[in-house]
Amino acid sequence: MLFLIIVFALIGLAVGGPIGLLVGGGLGWWLGRQLKRRLSVARMRIQEGFLESIFSVMGCLCQADGKVTDGELGVAEKLFDQMRLQGEQRTRARAAFERGRADDFDLDAELVSVNRLTRHQPVMRQVFLQVQLSAIAADGVLHPAEQEMILRVARGVGCSEAEVQQIEAMLHGAAANSQGASEEALHDAYRVLGVSEDASDAEIKKAYRRLMSQNHPDKLAGKGLPESMREVAQARTSEISNAHERIRAARG
Repeated sequence: MLFLIIVFALIGLAVGGPIGLLVGGGLGWWLGRQLKRRLSVARMRIQEGFLESIFSVMGCLCQADGKVTDGELGVAEKLFDQMRLQGEQRTRARAAFERGRADDFDLDAELVSVNRLTRHQPVMRQVFLQVQLSAIAADGVLHPAEQEMILRVARGVGCSEAEVQQIEAMLHGAAANSQGASEEALHDAYRVLGVSEDASDAEIKKAYRRLMSQNHPDKLAGKGLPESMREVAQARTSEISNAHERIRAARG
């Protein structure tokens, strides 16, 4: 806004002298306010669309094996609570979940929408996929139909198989935190950071810092992640940090 005020004030000064300076500055301030308002509305629409897509795709995935278990429903409700969705927001989230369960739900069209909303923002896509994986893994069994569909979802939103493996490793890591640093947990830690097990300490540190920067909740919020999903973003950074510490401990 300040930039617009200065530019229009200088133009006004050049055209109309001191009075033009005041008129131009006022016009720049008004245009800045209008632009800020429009950007705010656009961001809100992106956030609302992102949330509805999350829950509609979740409903579709949970229905992939022919039924929605109590555990999967529980994950959806827990996510509603975690995101502090109340009133109309919670009603819309539940409606989106049920829409995804319907036989006529167009998954591919929904994924095109998600891809458009998260264009050039790979971490946003990863957050989207992480929520889906946590939902279908809630009953402790990954049905072949669910596995096939989650890969379809990953490809549909532009995630690579390596990104899917990274997110799976994060979920495994969250479950293994209370079980110590087993060999499998250590293997998952390397997958979380996206490095090979023979990577140097410097390479591991570089990967860790890059991921922490990319996944910082404030940075994701600036890219359109709804404020209600801040805890999801914080969980990602927590798993990245845990993976790094697990590798450091194993390497002494």
